[in-house]
Amino acid sequence: MEQVATYENRALRARPFLSSDSIVGGTAFKGRGATSNISGRFEKHKRTAFDDGWDDHVLDWTSVSNDDVPPLKTTVAEEKPKHIITRNSSPDVPFDRSINPYRGCEHGCVYCFARPTHAFMGLSPGLDFESKLFAKPNAAALLREELAKKAYKVSPIAMGTNTDPYQPIEKTRRITRSILEVLDNANHPVSIVTKSRLILRDIDILKSMAERGLVKVGISVTTLDHKLSMKMEPRATSPQRRLDVIRLLKDAGVPVSVMVAPIIPGLTDVEIEQILKAARHAGAEGAAYIMMRLPLEVAPLFADWLAAHFPDRKNKILARVRAVRGGKLSDSQFKRRMRGEGLEADLLNHRFKNAHRRYGFSSDKTKLDCRQFVPPISVHEKQMSLAL
Repeated sequence: MEQVATYENRALRARPFLSSDSIVGGTAFKGRGATSNISGRFEKHKRTAFDDGWDDHVLDWTSVSNDDVPPLKTTVAEEKPKHIITRNSSPDVPFDRSINPYRGCEHGCVYCFARPTHAFMGLSPGLDFESKLFAKPNAAALLREELAKKAYKVSPIAMGTNTDPYQPIEKTRRITRSILEVLDNANHPVSIVTKSRLILRDIDILKSMAERGLVKVGISVTTLDHKLSMKMEPRATSPQRRLDVIRLLKDAGVPVSVMVAPIIPGLTDVEIEQILKAARHAGAEGAAYIMMRLPLEVAPLFADWLAAHFPDRKNKILARVRAVRGGKLSDSQFKRRMRGEGLEADLLNHRFKNAHRRYGFSSDKTKLDCRQFVPPISVHEKQMSLAL
């Protein structure tokens, strides 16, 4: 069960099991992606693994057997933002607004480019990112008010662009569902990307919206190897069950695509064709990919993860990543960050396009209907009408 707290009073968050604050060194924690809790880039002091035998609180777990490592508790703090729609003007993404019901993600994908955002909260992009989460319980109310504004101009809202809207805590929090209910009532278009089977819980809303051309879904499949998936994205739905999600969404009439994201050179790039073939067989209509990049703290986290799980392949994989990133581990430049650059990136792009054509994926992008939008009535307007 989750531990609830408020953003203003983080000290109240109970840590009945292992505390991530006590972890400096790295090991493979069961059910967790990161192998360490490195300091965020804004911290004045950096922590490194060193055991002088005097401190029993700060523990170096590198020498501890995985079977002896206690579980790491997930805690959830409540955050109450003033706005819920995030705007962007990026030229290489197909949307200009998005909603994130949560900060942090319990799926624990070690490669997640969103990990560095936890540093803004004074927390580690490592284990903190996947164990110290923030929920936005007033998201639906905020959305209703923002959609009700006279100046609001409708355009598809994207969900799942930063953290997964269907991560495990959504099962009890139901914030994503409450957001979908607002969008459904307002006939507002939405696109969703997830790697969770939990999305099927909301198939009633999704089916209804799909009938009106208001929704499309992308299911992220990084690998078909269940063992690799358990190490790389430990609390996400298994690859086979994600294919089942594609099939069930397709059967319900919901437009669904497969996102081969991210492609990890030297680790998962060999599976491009197999993933596309399996997803197409399951019913995916479209397909896209993103090349892995390792911004800021994600780079050392991923390197530590490789050292823990693939020590013999670590240097080769990192070299392959640099080969598609101009000699670096990350590139944030528009037009390059999604696909990479160089000969190897071009070869992967050609392989993807050939498989895309071979398996009969649609080249037409689903256009969501923005003409049906009906602004909701603001709470303030309701109050004024009652006063009159």
